[in-house]
Amino acid sequence: MRALLQRVSRAEVRVGGTVVGSIGAGLVILLGIGHGDDEATTDALARRVCELRIFEDDEGRTNRSLLDVGGEALVVSQFTLYADTRRGRRPGFTSAAPPDLAEALWRRFAAGVEAQGVRVGLGDFGAEMAVELVNDGPFTIWLDTADR
Repeated sequence: MRALLQRVSRAEVRVGGTVVGSIGAGLVILLGIGHGDDEATTDALARRVCELRIFEDDEGRTNRSLLDVGGEALVVSQFTLYADTRRGRRPGFTSAAPPDLAEALWRRFAAGVEAQGVRVGLGDFGAEMAVELVNDGPFTIWLDTADR
């Protein structure tokens, strides 16, 4: 599973010009699901994202988590995080999980974040989306569960 986290002051996702999800301060989480991902991996990543200390404390140090600051999360499915660009000029996406598995685990991830007390906004799985955000910092973190 791969997640690109962007610390934001606000964000929203639109489908066909209609806002389908929005948040205030918190994290935009672009989430890619691979073939080998499962429920245990999903649950562990949801906890890790919520507990990752990437928000500033009163002294300006990144010492607070999403839970500590009462932040929100906008979770957007992003199969293109599994793009393979090693050959040619067109990326391949065969490492991304099939849509039925990916959607189930994407929803489970969002529910896992929400279960920890974080307000969650969602994109629209499989749709063409416009994601607008104000990156705070900018602060962007890449997580790949295969690296653990």
